Amino acid sequence: MAIGYFVIAILGCADGGSACTPVATLPARYESQSQCAAAAVPALEANSNFDFPTLLARCKSSVTKTGATAPRRSPPNSAVGR
Repeated sequence: MAIGYFVIAILGCADGGSACTPVATLPARYESQSQCAAAAVPALEANSNFDFPTLLARCKSSVTKTGATAPRRSPPNSAVGR
């Protein structure tokens, strides 16, 4: 089972919105895109301490898997000698 939510990512950009690099993902989770968008401007104002000419706040969707399933284990790597 998976639960979807939105988080705010802060991006640092070189030229007014181009060549952006993620600099932070905020821990708050939002149930909808509209809730996330409403929180984006205050989040950007509170996280404006990054050294970039332009900072942007973007809402990103994420999914958390829930349940009591054990993770799959990969078989050990085998080495091939030459």
